[in-house]
Amino acid sequence: MESIKHRNGHRTLGRSNIEISALGFGCWAIGGEWQTVDGQPLGWGKVDDEESVRAIHRALELGVTFFDTADAYGTGHSERLLGRALGKRRTDVVVATKWGNVFDETTRTASGQDDTPEYARRALTASLKRLGTDYVDLYQLHISDADLERAAQLRYICEEFVCEGLIRAYAWSTDDPERAAVFAQGPHCAAVQHRLNVLQDAPEMLALCEESGLASINRSPLAMGLLTGGRAAGQPLEAGDIRSAPPAWLPGFQRGEGADAQWLRRVDGLRSVLTSEGRTLAQGALAWLWARSPRTIPIPGFRSVAQAEDNAGALRYGPLTADQLTEIEEILAR
Repeated sequence: MESIKHRNGHRTLGRSNIEISALGFGCWAIGGEWQTVDGQPLGWGKVDDEESVRAIHRALELGVTFFDTADAYGTGHSERLLGRALGKRRTDVVVATKWGNVFDETTRTASGQDDTPEYARRALTASLKRLGTDYVDLYQLHISDADLERAAQLRYICEEFVCEGLIRAYAWSTDDPERAAVFAQGPHCAAVQHRLNVLQDAPEMLALCEESGLASINRSPLAMGLLTGGRAAGQPLEAGDIRSAPPAWLPGFQRGEGADAQWLRRVDGLRSVLTSEGRTLAQGALAWLWARSPRTIPIPGFRSVAQAEDNAGALRYGPLTADQLTEIEEILAR
Protein backbone atom coordinates (compact mmCIF):
# COMPACT_ATOMS: atom_id res chain seq x y z
CA MET A 1 0.00 0.00 0.00
CA GLU A 2 1.41 3.36 -0.98
CA SER A 3 1.38 6.47 1.18
CA ILE A 4 -2.07 7.94 0.60
CA LYS A 5 -3.93 11.22 0.87
CA HIS A 6 -7.34 12.41 -0.14
CA ARG A 7 -8.70 15.88 -0.79
CA ASN A 8 -9.75 16.09 2.83
CA GLY A 9 -6.62 14.38 4.14
CA HIS A 10 -5.55 17.07 6.59
CA ARG A 11 -7.11 19.13 9.32
CA THR A 12 -6.15 22.15 11.39
CA LEU A 13 -6.50 21.33 15.07
CA GLY A 14 -9.33 23.67 15.96
CA ARG A 15 -8.35 27.31 16.30
CA SER A 16 -4.67 26.49 16.72
CA ASN A 17 -2.20 26.57 13.85
CA ILE A 18 -1.38 22.88 14.37
CA GLU A 19 -1.75 20.86 11.17
CA ILE A 20 -2.54 17.15 11.50
CA SER A 21 -3.75 14.26 9.38
CA ALA A 22 -7.53 13.90 9.15
CA LEU A 23 -7.08 10.50 10.78
CA GLY A 24 -5.39 9.97 14.12
CA PHE A 25 -4.48 6.76 15.88
CA GLY A 26 -5.72 6.07 19.41
CA CYS A 27 -3.17 4.38 21.65
CA TRP A 28 -5.40 2.96 24.40
CA ALA A 29 -5.22 -0.66 23.22
CA ILE A 30 -1.44 -0.78 22.81
CA GLY A 31 -1.07 0.06 26.50
CA GLY A 32 -1.85 -3.54 27.30
CA GLU A 33 -3.64 -4.93 30.31
CA TRP A 34 -4.47 -2.84 33.37
CA GLN A 35 -7.35 -2.78 35.82
CA THR A 36 -9.08 -1.12 38.75
CA VAL A 37 -8.08 -2.07 42.27
CA ASP A 38 -11.09 -4.41 42.45
CA GLY A 39 -10.17 -6.23 39.24
CA GLN A 40 -12.30 -4.52 36.56
CA PRO A 41 -10.29 -4.75 33.31
CA LEU A 42 -9.50 -1.39 31.71
CA GLY A 43 -7.35 -2.49 28.79
CA TRP A 44 -8.03 -4.43 25.60
CA GLY A 45 -6.16 -7.58 26.55
CA LYS A 46 -2.63 -8.75 25.86
CA VAL A 47 -0.48 -6.95 23.32
CA ASP A 48 2.77 -7.54 21.47
CA ASP A 49 4.90 -4.43 21.97
CA GLU A 50 7.07 -5.09 18.93
CA GLU A 51 4.00 -5.42 16.73
CA SER A 52 2.66 -2.18 18.20
CA VAL A 53 5.88 -0.38 17.30
CA ARG A 54 5.74 -1.78 13.76
CA ALA A 55 2.13 -0.61 13.48
CA ILE A 56 3.06 2.93 14.53
CA HIS A 57 5.89 2.99 12.00
CA ARG A 58 3.50 1.76 9.30
CA ALA A 59 0.99 4.46 10.22
CA LEU A 60 3.71 7.09 9.78
CA GLU A 61 4.53 5.66 6.34
CA LEU A 62 0.87 5.96 5.38
CA GLY A 63 0.59 9.62 6.32
CA VAL A 64 -0.84 9.48 9.85
CA THR A 65 0.65 12.33 11.88
CA PHE A 66 -1.62 12.41 14.96
CA PHE A 67 -1.37 10.01 17.91
CA ASP A 68 -3.61 10.17 20.96
CA THR A 69 -2.68 8.47 24.22
CA ALA A 70 -3.18 9.00 27.98
CA ASP A 71 -0.97 8.61 31.01
CA ALA A 72 -3.37 6.00 32.41
CA TYR A 73 -3.40 3.71 29.35
CA GLY A 74 -1.56 0.63 30.53
CA THR A 75 -0.61 2.79 33.56
CA GLY A 76 2.10 4.59 31.62
CA HIS A 77 2.98 1.83 29.17
CA SER A 78 1.21 3.38 26.18
CA GLU A 79 3.10 6.65 26.58
CA ARG A 80 6.43 4.86 26.94
CA LEU A 81 5.77 2.71 23.88
CA LEU A 82 4.65 5.65 21.75
CA GLY A 83 7.71 7.66 22.74
CA ARG A 84 9.96 4.74 21.87
CA ALA A 85 8.28 4.16 18.50
CA LEU A 86 8.41 7.81 17.45
CA GLY A 87 12.03 8.31 18.45
CA LYS A 88 13.64 10.88 16.18
CA ARG A 89 10.35 11.32 14.30
CA ARG A 90 8.82 13.19 17.26
CA THR A 91 8.80 16.57 15.51
CA ASP A 92 7.06 15.05 12.48
CA VAL A 93 3.92 14.23 14.46
CA VAL A 94 1.34 15.72 16.80
CA VAL A 95 1.08 13.96 20.16
CA ALA A 96 -1.93 14.23 22.46
CA THR A 97 -2.08 12.79 25.95
CA LYS A 98 -4.39 13.08 28.96
CA TRP A 99 -4.29 13.46 32.73
CA GLY A 100 -6.55 13.16 35.75
CA ASN A 101 -6.54 9.45 36.58
CA VAL A 102 -4.30 8.19 39.38
CA PHE A 103 -2.57 4.85 38.88
CA ASP A 104 0.26 2.57 40.03
CA GLU A 105 2.66 1.49 37.31
CA THR A 106 4.08 -1.38 39.35
CA THR A 107 0.71 -3.08 39.93
CA ARG A 108 -0.88 -1.76 36.70
CA THR A 109 -3.92 -0.59 38.60
CA ALA A 110 -6.00 2.61 38.48
CA SER A 111 -6.87 3.88 41.93
CA GLY A 112 -8.91 7.06 41.47
CA GLN A 113 -8.78 10.59 40.14
CA ASP A 114 -7.10 13.86 41.07
CA ASP A 115 -8.49 17.12 39.68
CA THR A 116 -6.15 19.55 41.45
CA PRO A 117 -3.95 21.96 39.49
CA GLU A 118 -0.96 20.68 41.46
CA TYR A 119 -1.55 17.16 40.23
CA ALA A 120 -1.94 18.40 36.65
CA ARG A 121 1.61 19.72 36.77
CA ARG A 122 3.00 16.52 38.30
CA ALA A 123 1.15 14.43 35.75
CA LEU A 124 2.44 16.51 32.84
CA THR A 125 6.02 16.25 34.08
CA ALA A 126 5.66 12.47 34.30
CA SER A 127 4.08 12.21 30.83
CA LEU A 128 6.88 14.23 29.25
CA LYS A 129 9.41 11.84 30.75
CA ARG A 130 7.58 8.73 29.59
CA LEU A 131 7.07 10.13 26.08
CA GLY A 132 10.70 11.22 25.87
CA THR A 133 9.81 14.74 24.80
CA ASP A 134 9.92 18.27 26.21
CA TYR A 135 6.43 19.29 25.06
CA VAL A 136 2.99 17.85 24.38
CA ASP A 137 1.00 19.18 21.43
CA LEU A 138 -2.44 18.65 22.97
CA TYR A 139 -3.01 18.09 26.71
CA GLN A 140 -6.45 16.77 27.64
CA LEU A 141 -8.37 16.53 30.89
CA HIS A 142 -9.36 12.86 31.27
CA ILE A 143 -12.01 13.31 33.99
CA SER A 144 -15.18 13.45 31.92
CA ASP A 145 -17.47 14.67 34.73
CA ALA A 146 -15.14 17.06 36.57
CA ASP A 147 -16.73 19.92 38.51
CA LEU A 148 -17.21 23.03 36.39
CA GLU A 149 -15.53 25.40 38.86
CA ARG A 150 -12.57 23.07 39.16
CA ALA A 151 -12.44 22.79 35.38
CA ALA A 152 -12.05 26.56 35.13
CA GLN A 153 -9.02 26.33 37.44
CA LEU A 154 -7.58 23.57 35.29
CA ARG A 155 -8.13 25.68 32.19
CA TYR A 156 -6.02 28.41 33.79
CA ILE A 157 -3.21 25.97 34.64
CA CYS A 158 -3.26 24.76 31.03
CA GLU A 159 -2.81 28.34 29.88
CA GLU A 160 0.23 28.50 32.16
CA PHE A 161 1.59 25.33 30.58
CA VAL A 162 1.23 26.95 27.15
CA CYS A 163 3.11 30.05 28.31
CA GLU A 164 5.87 27.83 29.70
CA GLY A 165 6.20 25.96 26.40
CA LEU A 166 5.22 22.62 27.95
CA ILE A 167 2.11 22.21 25.78
CA ARG A 168 0.86 23.83 22.57
CA ALA A 169 -2.88 23.50 23.18
CA TYR A 170 -5.36 21.74 25.44
CA ALA A 171 -8.77 20.05 25.42
CA TRP A 172 -11.25 18.14 27.55
CA SER A 173 -12.20 14.51 26.97
CA THR A 174 -15.90 14.62 27.82
CA ASP A 175 -19.27 13.86 26.27
CA ASP A 176 -20.93 16.85 27.97
CA PRO A 177 -21.17 19.98 25.78
CA GLU A 178 -21.65 22.19 28.87
CA ARG A 179 -18.34 21.03 30.28
CA ALA A 180 -16.56 21.31 26.95
CA ALA A 181 -17.81 24.90 26.70
CA VAL A 182 -15.98 25.79 29.93
CA PHE A 183 -12.64 24.80 28.42
CA ALA A 184 -13.59 26.45 25.12
CA GLN A 185 -13.40 29.82 26.86
CA GLY A 186 -9.62 29.49 27.03
CA PRO A 187 -7.69 31.02 24.13
CA HIS A 188 -5.51 27.92 23.65
CA CYS A 189 -8.28 25.36 23.91
CA ALA A 190 -8.22 23.68 20.50
CA ALA A 191 -10.51 20.67 20.71
CA VAL A 192 -12.89 18.45 22.59
CA GLN A 193 -12.50 14.69 22.57
CA HIS A 194 -15.83 12.89 22.64
CA ARG A 195 -17.55 9.70 21.57
CA LEU A 196 -18.83 9.77 18.00
CA ASN A 197 -19.59 7.02 15.51
CA VAL A 198 -22.29 6.13 13.01
CA LEU A 199 -24.24 4.32 15.76
CA GLN A 200 -23.81 7.07 18.37
CA ASP A 201 -24.16 10.57 16.97
CA ALA A 202 -23.41 13.72 19.00
CA PRO A 203 -25.11 16.68 17.27
CA GLU A 204 -24.91 19.03 20.29
CA MET A 205 -21.16 18.50 20.65
CA LEU A 206 -20.58 19.01 16.94
CA ALA A 207 -22.60 22.24 17.12
CA LEU A 208 -20.40 23.44 19.99
CA CYS A 209 -17.26 22.64 18.00
CA GLU A 210 -18.59 24.64 15.07
CA GLU A 211 -19.61 27.61 17.23
CA SER A 212 -16.36 27.66 19.23
CA GLY A 213 -13.93 26.77 16.44
CA LEU A 214 -12.85 23.52 18.09
CA ALA A 215 -11.71 20.28 16.54
CA SER A 216 -13.91 17.27 17.23
CA ILE A 217 -11.60 14.40 18.19
CA ASN A 218 -13.66 11.25 17.90
CA ARG A 219 -13.04 8.51 20.42
CA SER A 220 -14.73 5.14 19.78
CA PRO A 221 -15.11 5.90 16.05
CA LEU A 222 -15.53 2.17 15.37
CA ALA A 223 -17.87 1.59 18.35
CA MET A 224 -15.26 -0.36 20.31
CA GLY A 225 -14.80 -2.78 17.41
CA LEU A 226 -18.45 -3.32 16.46
CA LEU A 227 -17.91 -1.39 13.22
CA THR A 228 -14.92 -3.45 12.09
CA GLY A 229 -16.92 -6.55 11.14
CA GLY A 230 -14.66 -8.68 13.30
CA ARG A 231 -17.14 -9.51 16.06
CA ALA A 232 -20.03 -11.98 16.10
CA ALA A 233 -22.82 -12.20 18.65
CA GLY A 234 -21.85 -14.48 21.53
CA GLN A 235 -18.17 -14.52 20.55
CA PRO A 236 -16.23 -14.54 23.84
CA LEU A 237 -13.60 -11.96 24.70
CA GLU A 238 -10.47 -12.59 26.73
CA ALA A 239 -10.67 -11.84 30.43
CA GLY A 240 -8.31 -8.86 30.28
CA ASP A 241 -10.45 -7.06 27.68
CA ILE A 242 -12.67 -4.28 29.07
CA ARG A 243 -15.43 -5.40 26.70
CA SER A 244 -15.62 -8.77 28.48
CA ALA A 245 -16.94 -7.01 31.58
CA PRO A 246 -18.25 -3.72 30.16
CA PRO A 247 -18.83 -0.82 32.57
CA ALA A 248 -22.06 1.16 32.37
CA TRP A 249 -20.62 3.71 29.92
CA LEU A 250 -19.74 1.01 27.35
CA PRO A 251 -22.87 -0.09 25.43
CA GLY A 252 -22.96 -2.74 22.72
CA PHE A 253 -21.42 -5.53 24.78
CA GLN A 254 -22.75 -7.86 27.46
CA ARG A 255 -20.82 -9.37 30.34
CA GLY A 256 -19.63 -12.83 29.38
CA GLU A 257 -21.50 -12.75 26.06
CA GLY A 258 -19.42 -10.43 23.87
CA ALA A 259 -21.07 -8.19 21.29
CA ASP A 260 -24.76 -7.45 21.67
CA ALA A 261 -26.82 -9.07 18.87
CA GLN A 262 -29.11 -6.04 18.51
CA TRP A 263 -26.16 -3.71 17.94
CA LEU A 264 -24.71 -6.10 15.38
CA ARG A 265 -28.01 -6.13 13.49
CA ARG A 266 -27.78 -2.35 13.21
CA VAL A 267 -24.28 -2.70 11.81
CA ASP A 268 -25.49 -5.26 9.27
CA GLY A 269 -28.18 -2.84 8.15
CA LEU A 270 -25.51 -0.26 7.35
CA ARG A 271 -23.01 -2.61 5.78
CA SER A 272 -23.91 -2.11 2.11
CA VAL A 273 -23.59 1.69 2.34
CA LEU A 274 -20.43 1.70 4.43
CA THR A 275 -18.65 -0.82 2.21
CA SER A 276 -19.47 1.01 -1.02
CA GLU A 277 -16.73 1.84 -3.52
CA GLY A 278 -14.49 -0.93 -2.19
CA ARG A 279 -14.20 0.28 1.40
CA THR A 280 -13.93 -2.12 4.29
CA LEU A 281 -16.57 -1.75 6.99
CA ALA A 282 -14.16 0.15 9.24
CA GLN A 283 -13.13 2.46 6.40
CA GLY A 284 -16.78 3.25 5.73
CA ALA A 285 -17.37 4.07 9.39
CA LEU A 286 -14.44 6.50 9.29
CA ALA A 287 -15.74 7.98 6.03
CA TRP A 288 -19.08 8.69 7.75
CA LEU A 289 -17.25 10.69 10.42
CA TRP A 290 -15.44 12.85 7.87
CA ALA A 291 -18.73 13.49 6.09
CA ARG A 292 -20.50 14.29 9.34
CA SER A 293 -18.45 17.47 9.93
CA PRO A 294 -15.32 19.13 8.53
CA ARG A 295 -14.05 19.34 12.13
CA THR A 296 -13.97 15.62 12.89
CA ILE A 297 -10.73 13.75 13.54
CA PRO A 298 -11.41 10.06 14.25
CA ILE A 299 -8.85 8.19 16.34
CA PRO A 300 -9.42 4.44 15.88
CA GLY A 301 -7.39 2.10 18.02
CA PHE A 302 -4.99 -0.54 16.73
CA ARG A 303 -2.88 -3.45 17.91
CA SER A 304 -1.37 -4.72 14.66
CA VAL A 305 0.12 -3.63 11.36
CA ALA A 306 -2.94 -5.04 9.57
CA GLN A 307 -5.28 -2.85 11.63
CA ALA A 308 -3.07 0.18 11.03
CA GLU A 309 -3.18 -0.41 7.27
CA ASP A 310 -6.95 -0.92 7.26
CA ASN A 311 -7.58 2.27 9.22
CA ALA A 312 -5.12 4.38 7.23
CA GLY A 313 -6.58 2.97 4.01
CA ALA A 314 -9.72 5.01 4.67
CA LEU A 315 -7.77 8.11 3.62
CA ARG A 316 -7.72 6.84 0.04
CA TYR A 317 -11.49 7.11 -0.24
CA GLY A 318 -12.30 10.24 1.74
CA PRO A 319 -15.74 11.08 3.16
CA LEU A 320 -19.09 9.60 2.22
CA THR A 321 -21.38 11.67 0.02
CA ALA A 322 -24.34 13.70 1.23
CA ASP A 323 -26.67 11.16 -0.38
CA GLN A 324 -24.99 8.34 1.50
CA LEU A 325 -25.36 10.24 4.78
CA THR A 326 -29.07 10.62 4.09
CA GLU A 327 -29.39 6.92 3.26
CA ILE A 328 -27.72 6.00 6.56
CA GLU A 329 -30.06 8.30 8.49
CA GLU A 330 -33.04 6.61 6.88
CA ILE A 331 -31.73 3.13 7.68
CA LEU A 332 -31.11 3.98 11.33
CA ALA A 333 -34.55 5.58 11.67
CA ARG A 334 -36.33 2.38 10.66
